[in-house]
Formats: sequence, C-alpha cells, structure tokens
Amino acid sequence: MALLKLGSKSEAFCCEGQTWRCKSGLPSDITIEIGEMSFYLHKFPLLSRSGLLEKLMSESTKEDGSVCVLQLTDIPGGAKAFELVAKFCYGVRFELTPLNVVSLRCASEYLQMTNEYGEGNLVTQTEAFLNDVFGNWTDTIKALETCEEVLPHAEELHIVSRCINSLAMKACSDSKLLNWPVLENGNDNNTGSDVWNGISTGTKPQPMTDDWWYEDVSFLSLPLYKRLIQAVEAGGMRPENISGALVFYAKKYIPLMNRQASFKDASHAKSASTPSEADQRALLEEIVELLPKQKGVTETKFLLRLLRTAMMLQVSPSCRENLEGRVGLQLDQATLDDLLIPNIGYSVETLYDIDCFQRILDHFLLLDQASAAASPCIMEENQLVEGNQSLASITRVANLVDSYLSEVAPDVNFKFPKFQSLAAAIPDYARPLADGIYRAIDIYLKAHPWLTDIEREQICRLMNCQKLSLEASTHAAQNERLPLRVIVQVLFFEQLRLRTSISGWFFVSDNLDNSQNLSGAIGQHGDNNAQGRGSSIEDMRARVSELEKECNNMKEEFQKLVKTKRRWNIFCRRKSQCNSKSGKPSEAATCPTLPKFH
Repeated sequence: MALLKLGSKSEAFCCEGQTWRCKSGLPSDITIEIGEMSFYLHKFPLLSRSGLLEKLMSESTKEDGSVCVLQLTDIPGGAKAFELVAKFCYGVRFELTPLNVVSLRCASEYLQMTNEYGEGNLVTQTEAFLNDVFGNWTDTIKALETCEEVLPHAEELHIVSRCINSLAMKACSDSKLLNWPVLENGNDNNTGSDVWNGISTGTKPQPMTDDWWYEDVSFLSLPLYKRLIQAVEAGGMRPENISGALVFYAKKYIPLMNRQASFKDASHAKSASTPSEADQRALLEEIVELLPKQKGVTETKFLLRLLRTAMMLQVSPSCRENLEGRVGLQLDQATLDDLLIPNIGYSVETLYDIDCFQRILDHFLLLDQASAAASPCIMEENQLVEGNQSLASITRVANLVDSYLSEVAPDVNFKFPKFQSLAAAIPDYARPLADGIYRAIDIYLKAHPWLTDIEREQICRLMNCQKLSLEASTHAAQNERLPLRVIVQVLFFEQLRLRTSISGWFFVSDNLDNSQNLSGAIGQHGDNNAQGRGSSIEDMRARVSELEKECNNMKEEFQKLVKTKRRWNIFCRRKSQCNSKSGKPSEAATCPTLPKFH
C-alpha cells in the first residue's frame, strides 16, 4: 500500500472525550466545533495555511479579545479529517494513505489550502499522492471505497471518475503483462519469493485468469459498481467477462438466488447482514439492465435463476419481460428443471408458472420466424433450416416442450386451451419422433378424464401418428383413453410399416439368392461361403414369416374391433326405436361405443 509521511514534529495533541487540545502550553485563542467535537487551537498555524479559516477569523474577530469560536459543520470527512488537517498545519507527523487521502483532498479544497498560503500546501500534497494511488490497483480500490463518505465533494473534484477510469483501464488490459498487484480477500498478494544460494524458496504466483478482478470490485456499492461496469464495457472488454463479473456480484448480494428452499415455503430466516427485499429487488433490476444482450454470453441456467428470483421479489413488469426475452433468445440451451418455475402467490391455479413458459417459447419462435424470413427457404421435413436458428436448435426446443408438457400434465388445473396452445406452437418438422408429445397427451388424458370426445379428438390431432416409434405405436393401439379414430390411424400406419419391412426383406432375399447362384461356379471355398449365406437366407425367411403372422393377427384384431362397433351401433338403434314406440326414454346415450383394451 502506498504511503506518504508528512510533518516532522512529535505528537502535540491530546484528546479528552469530545475535546481535542494542543499540548504546547500556550493558551488557545480559537475554538473550532465540528459536530460534537471541539478543537482548542491557535489562530496563526491555521490562518497561515487555510484561506477559508483566515476569512472566517477576520469576520468573527471580537474587540474584547475573547476566544474566537468557528463552526465547520460542512467540512468533508468531519472531525476525523480536520484532525489530520490540524496536524498538517502544526507540522506534526502523520501518514497519508489511500484510506485517508480522498477525505483530506476534499477537506483541503474546502478549506482553500492552496499554494497561495504556503508552498507544498495540503492540496498539492494530496493531489500528488492521489496520482501515485491511481497507479496501483489495490490502492485505487481502497480510495474509491472511501469516496462514499465524501461523495459530492469527490465527484466535484473528479476523484471518483479518475478512480473508475484507472480501474477500468487496468481491468481491460493484460494484468499478466503489466504485473499489477491484485487484491485477494482484502490483502495484497505476496508474489515475491525468497532466494537462498541462488535457489528460490518462495511459492510461485498463481497464473492470472480473466476473472481475477471480480472479487476485488465486488466490495463497491451498487452505484459505483454500475459505473465501473459501464466503463469497462466502453473500454472494449469482452461481454463474457462483463457477464461473469455481474453474475459474481449478483450471487454475493442477492441471497434469494442462492437459497435452495421449496417454493411452498417462501419464508426464510434473515440475518442482520442480509439485504432487504427492496434492496435485492433494486439490485436485480440493475443487474438485468447491465447484462450483455448477446446470445450465449450469459448462461441460460443463471438467467432462469434470476427470473425465478425476480418472480419472488416482484420486480417491475419491464424487468420480467427483459429476462423472459433473454431466456427465449437461448431457450435451446435450457434444461427442464430450470424451466419449472413455481407459481408465486395464493391466487394461482397451476403448480408451475405455465404462462411464463408460454411467453418464453413465444420469444424463441418469434426469433426463429424472423431469422427464417431474413434468409428465405422452403420449410420442409428433413430439410435444414437456413438462418440463425438451425433445425437442431428448434428440435431441442421441441423435445423441451414435450418434456415440460409431460411434467405439468398431471396438474388438474392445467386447462385444455393452454395445453393445446403450447403443443401446437412447435411446427411438425421439429419433431422427428412423436413419442414425446404422445406421452404428454396420454398423461394429460389420464389426469383429465372429464374431457369431451371433441376435446380428445382435438388434443390427439397435435401428434403425427406416422412418427410414432414401434413401442409407442404398440402402446397407442391398446390405449383405451385414445379416440377410436386415432387407434385406427395407428393400426393403419403400423400395417404400412410392416408391409414396407416385408417388402424390404423379400428384396434382400432375392438379391442373396441371385448371389448364391452366381457363386455356384466358383471353387469349394466359394461353396462354403454359399452355405453360410444360405443359412442367413433361412433366418431372414423365418423373420419374414413372423412379421406376416404379426400382420395377420393385427388384421384380425382390427376386424373384430370394427364388427363389435357395428353390433353396438345396431343394438343402440333398435333399442332407440323400441323405446320410441313404447314411449320410454332412449338409453342410446348410455351404450358403450368401444370395448376397453386389456
């Protein structure tokens, strides 16, 4: 830490309670009151150094020779700073450090202690020492922190801006090349090493990383920290480093972000050092405004944690919309657990904030459509999407949406229009397989048995039956919760798939037979290979036979299903006609339409 010793005389003052006296033995002829502290001093050492004190003494001089009393209630730094000013005027030894130079510089300016009242006056001394302080990273941070005590005066003298510009210049430069000392937990790092007989015995300094300055500047107050971030951004710092510094600062001063408690229990113990929710809210809103806007610079996981905390702190709508837009910009990088944001409050319907997820998804799709319009192309299945959003990106989002729907589908308060809106937002080409959306639909139908037949039909139109895997098709064919039309579609497409597979097997079998005939003219070694291929052909034919049996079984099941349906329809019609003739109410509405699968 930088240090400047001023004065040469020994200590000539003593403090008794709220009284500060000079021990020279001469009677005091002036009393200076600053707050509750009184300084009993002599006029000559003071007026010879301070233009303001000279003026005040001349205005308050009394003809009766009584002691002059001055009140300096507005002096920067208060009584503590004036104590050092008095020592300077009397020539008493004291040390000028980064912790007191700012208050002394402001106090000397206030007291008009310029070179007009003596060479090497306090204004000159403190200004020269400040220039030395600005050359050192650690000392500059300490000086900037003390500016809080005399902020208006420090701003007027441009001390704050000079501190911030000095720190920003050092943070944007390569510290490994310039070898600036760095503050770690409030202390300077000892990078030196002892040498004995030419051998270094000290520990080697750790290599510097891009985040070396995060903790040092995190001790600054929010207004000063904000100005520093804006300065390093103007200085050309990489957005990733700026984002990292803001993440560090947010985690340090927003405890709600680090609390991993259940959303059902929003109460938590507050320590004396925990910022109030109002302070945390103000800090969070500032952090959101300062975060770089480029995609991928800030982790999506952190943005979602910030959004969840913003919901708890009830930030402004503009801040929430800002965060939702940032998450939507990089939704393809999110995980399901982070997207399950609980609903906050007592009048909510669903367990999770589904509306928030809908808005985030809308932001993503809006950007996807804008990028597609900027680079025109034909949007077809199995064709890559040209533009900023690739097919892989929107496919990941589609899987994320399907997983999210499966997670929130059991909620009985999850309304059908919201489910339909979320599922339908994803284009069909973004789902190579329909297993995810089928699983979500199945869970939703199970949790909402009161849906009408029309609603069941509508919800099943959200999936493409042709894209179901074999396992999903088998499950859907036996799913009693699905409408009959959907089951018929599943069976139809499964039959087409089996026919295609059988045709493929026959094609391979014919090619292998031709290959076997051609190899008959080759030697004994070729005959052995033909025998091996012959056994493979037999295996293939056996497999084809099995597939044909499965296909015939499915046909029989389908025919039984259709016949049963017809019988019930005929029975219900005849029953209705009989009831109408006898005057009894019709019971057709109670006739079952489909036997349940077991």
